[in-house]
Amino acid sequence: MTQTARPPSADTAASTGRGLAARVSLGRLFTPPSTEFVMIASTAILLTLFGLVMVLSATSANPDVPYDDALKQGVFALIGIPMMLLVSRLPVRFLGRIAWPALIAATALQLLIFVPGLRVSSDGNTNWIRIAGFQLQPSEFLKLALALWIAFVLLRKQARLGIWHHVFIPVVPVSILVTGTVIGGHDLGTAMVIVMIVLGCLFFSGVKLRLFLLPVIAGIVGVLVYALSSENRMKRILAALNPDACDITDECYQAAHGVWGMANGGIFGVGLGNSQEKYGWLPAAANDYIFAIVGEELGLIGCLLVLALFAFFAVGAFHIIRKTDDPFIRVATGGIVVWVIGQALINIGVVLRVFPVMGVPLPFMSQGGTALLSVLLACGVLLAFARTMPASRHLSPAGGRVAK
Repeated sequence: MTQTARPPSADTAASTGRGLAARVSLGRLFTPPSTEFVMIASTAILLTLFGLVMVLSATSANPDVPYDDALKQGVFALIGIPMMLLVSRLPVRFLGRIAWPALIAATALQLLIFVPGLRVSSDGNTNWIRIAGFQLQPSEFLKLALALWIAFVLLRKQARLGIWHHVFIPVVPVSILVTGTVIGGHDLGTAMVIVMIVLGCLFFSGVKLRLFLLPVIAGIVGVLVYALSSENRMKRILAALNPDACDITDECYQAAHGVWGMANGGIFGVGLGNSQEKYGWLPAAANDYIFAIVGEELGLIGCLLVLALFAFFAVGAFHIIRKTDDPFIRVATGGIVVWVIGQALINIGVVLRVFPVMGVPLPFMSQGGTALLSVLLACGVLLAFARTMPASRHLSPAGGRVAK
């Protein structure tokens, strides 16, 4: 007598479904990260560690607390790297949702520089605040918040980016207000970087060239007007245009010593820790002129290594821009990569006396906890974007090939 096969029970089917879901989840957990993820994460960590070593070397000449500054920088690195990895696990949709709150919070924090008793001044720049004994630079967080906000706003207007008022409103007015809070602290370098972020976001959004040129011209004119309105800033600009004519004991003192340190390093450098310029000759050795210490101690080889790491970072970010179909990811990534790479080029150009002194730190490497923390958070956002990149096809549990 022939037996009729019985259909599987509902419990058996549910159990099979749970088992399959578990196997798929484990497969996703152990899926190798994308190339972009590896490039951005590795270069960010290597540059941070490299920066810690150079900050330690540059501040070791302080006879009172030779390791205090390096320890503080190390604490921010220990906080920033885990936060970078934590942010990398956030959904892209969540990053878009927090764009408005992040910009409002960062702007409110920046406005504290106008509160007496909280603001801190340095050489005429009042773009720092001190709260409960901790000093921070709120404008560093404005950079990331503004890039995410512009990307979120332009995402909603993708179909209308050919109409000028949909491109400019509210992006341009809000960006002007944000930049104004930074200019109010007399920080031209940071204001220029924020302008670059805005222009980078507009460029990668696919705005028509004729509409893109208007903010470019407005940004250049605004920077020139602000630069020409100060005698001190004019001296620095003229010193960069005519280095031989400026006084090396006054406005060109730091610029001259930065170049001398680089020249002293030669090809292979004088050796790690053996810099002479850090012994009081180069005032901002651990900050804006950390690249000069790299050149002096590690020579041309060390400088090329730093440039290569930034190049790998840029390649990873541009791969995200090229591969993604999400306008939010493309615009935000464009703003962040213009910020990091543009700021690095400005800093290195200042050390080489190509640009006037502007007080812009070298990302990842210059001393400054707020700057390091903000750029690591930005890298976390890029890593979250990199996790959405199309991965290579792999075998399914049934043996077929499926796309992730």
